[in-house]
Amino acid sequence: MNRIIRYQGAIVRDGQILLIRQRQHDTGESYWLFPGGGREEGETEDGCVQREMWEETNLHVSVERLLLDEPTESGAVYTRRRTFLCTVLAGVAAPGYEPEEDAAASYGIVEVGWFDLADESGWPVLVKEDNITYPQLLGVQRALGYL
Repeated sequence: MNRIIRYQGAIVRDGQILLIRQRQHDTGESYWLFPGGGREEGETEDGCVQREMWEETNLHVSVERLLLDEPTESGAVYTRRRTFLCTVLAGVAAPGYEPEEDAAASYGIVEVGWFDLADESGWPVLVKEDNITYPQLLGVQRALGYL
């Protein structure tokens, strides 16, 4: 698996964006993030994003376009993050799974949530205080004309 770039989806429907909440098994700590992950051997960027969205959210999506391409935080597993705008084709959003054994042993996906891109007042504190996910959400809002 390519661990240089994290490919993630900004799944947008009716002005709302879908995030997943993961929980660490050992500490119980949880956090919201964009669904996504690394590209498998021979996989295209679009194919990676579609697979990751299916695995983590149970949604089949079309990949519309690249929204953000940015470096990750120092010390992160990936060195870059590419966020693609996605549209739901089929399915009902629900917590998916992590197919990699080492990752699944560390955390699980426990919730999915739709968040209003035009009004962050309803976003959970856990999102607003997250120094990784919150700036990404602002970047998506900016890229889509909400800011």
